[in-house]
Amino acid sequence: MEVKEIFEYLPHRYPFLLVDRVTDYEAGKRLTAFKNITFNEPQFTGHFPDNPIMPGVMIIEAMAQCTGILAFRSQGGKPDGSSIYYLASVDNCRFRQPAIPGDRLDFEVKALGNKRGIWKFECTTMVNGKLIASADMMCAERKV
Repeated sequence: MEVKEIFEYLPHRYPFLLVDRVTDYEAGKRLTAFKNITFNEPQFTGHFPDNPIMPGVMIIEAMAQCTGILAFRSQGGKPDGSSIYYLASVDNCRFRQPAIPGDRLDFEVKALGNKRGIWKFECTTMVNGKLIASADMMCAERKV
């Protein structure tokens, strides 16, 4: 999925769309995606300007956006505007090293289950094949 198709699944837009491309997915099971970090992104003007690093909460948000894409795609259709997936919980979150401009964040999201519109996921973020962040997340579908 390129960014134009990602727009069909997520309401986020620049500067808060944090998924550049979905590289693979299997409905109800898993999704892989990535984000290229560039120096000209707005968070770097204030988040350690002399030593820019990607804020951890933005890495969590990027993983959460991946969970929303997988949840909607697993339903077999595109969102019709009547519902949205919200981040419901983040557990066991760990950061192992910072991400910096020039890095490519590779995300993997594995679906652990779905009950009544509440999905559970295991999420990881890698840079150059090295694990830099992980979390267990839940997202919940709600009518808008």
